Amino acid sequence: MTFFRKPIQKRVPATLICALSLTACNSGGPTYITSNAQAAPQISVSAIGQVNQAPDRARISAGVVSQGESANDAMRANAELMHRAFEQLRSAGIEERHIQTSQLSLNPRYSYQDRRSPKINGYDVRNTITATAVNIDKVGPMLDALVKAGVNNINNVNFTISEPETAKAQAREKAVKAAKAKAEAMAKAAGVTLGRLTAMSEDQSVIAHPPPIAYARSQAIDTAQTPISAGEQNLSVTVHLTYEIKG
Repeated sequence: MTFFRKPIQKRVPATLICALSLTACNSGGPTYITSNAQAAPQISVSAIGQVNQAPDRARISAGVVSQGESANDAMRANAELMHRAFEQLRSAGIEERHIQTSQLSLNPRYSYQDRRSPKINGYDVRNTITATAVNIDKVGPMLDALVKAGVNNINNVNFTISEPETAKAQAREKAVKAAKAKAEAMAKAAGVTLGRLTAMSEDQSVIAHPPPIAYARSQAIDTAQTPISAGEQNLSVTVHLTYEIKG
């Protein structure tokens, strides 16, 4: 007589099955577990704080373009004018440490005729300096001094604020107050109460008014000082606040 043994069935805890399945499916790779719990409701707001402040320093970029039949001639002519430019800037009250050579280039000048190979018929030298005036009142005399020295290319004048942190702090304070008031108004309109502040960040920007002054070729000037207006710069801080909501 043959006897058949009934298979033995064992119950395996569901948690063990899940663990085994998770290991098998993700062997060798990361496991990502996402909670189904809902995040606490929040209110996120942004606000901008702005402060206008007059610049207190300026940076001038100017230079000399010289030409010569040979490279040596072009460099010598340029060096003479640049020496005069440095002397004039110092006489205008600009300290040596605030004068910097920012570009110097020597390039051949080519002539193209009758579809022939180009030939060198001279050389061009471009020498650019950057001078910083820590007093806005010296900007006009700086420009006049440069032109008097023979500078024939004034690129631009950029106005800046030497210590903008005080103005930025004022703008930040305005932005935070405005953002908090906005969050409270939104919560009141929605019939809820603000909870604790959970996140805060900021963005900063500086906008110049008017934009930097740009010049083409400088022309001879009379004895009158060149008028300069620095205007104001707008410093703005944008803050982003996130609050929890109480029921």
